[in-house]
Amino acid sequence: MSAEEEKIVWKGRSHQIVNFWPLIASLLLISLICVASYFWSGWIALAAVIPLFYGGWLWLGTKLMVFEFTSERMRIYEGILNQQINEVELYRVKDTRLEKPLWLRIFGLSNIVLQTSDRSLPEVNIRAVRNGIEIREKLRKQVETLRDKKRVREVDFESSDGGDGDFEADLI
Repeated sequence: MSAEEEKIVWKGRSHQIVNFWPLIASLLLISLICVASYFWSGWIALAAVIPLFYGGWLWLGTKLMVFEFTSERMRIYEGILNQQINEVELYRVKDTRLEKPLWLRIFGLSNIVLQTSDRSLPEVNIRAVRNGIEIREKLRKQVETLRDKKRVREVDFESSDGGDGDFEADLI
């Protein structure tokens, strides 16, 4: 760690609206199972545990996924039983994109998609967050500040022959 203390720029999580349709399907299935158990056998009601568990698992997974931007890096905390922490240095962010589909705009939410040069995490999708424009702008400014501080520039090399960009050494 450098002489400066690493500071949190933004910390947040996705909105539960990302689970809307799976949760609605789970509730409908639970209702269907309860109606079926009323008309046939009460033991069928035990099958309602499966969609209930599925819906709870989705809800908890979204609740426990936390995105954190610091002055140096981005961390993604995820996992229910075992927490996994993924990190990307901010200077490795190549491009940021803000997506506002109609479904999310209704609720004042947006998606932020980050393209990185990190091989372990080439794309980060932060789904359904409030104030997406402000978050993206904070992130963009922090990336530029960090690149200037470290004197780092992102350069993409593309092949002109339409290949995949890999270079082969000529044998002499």
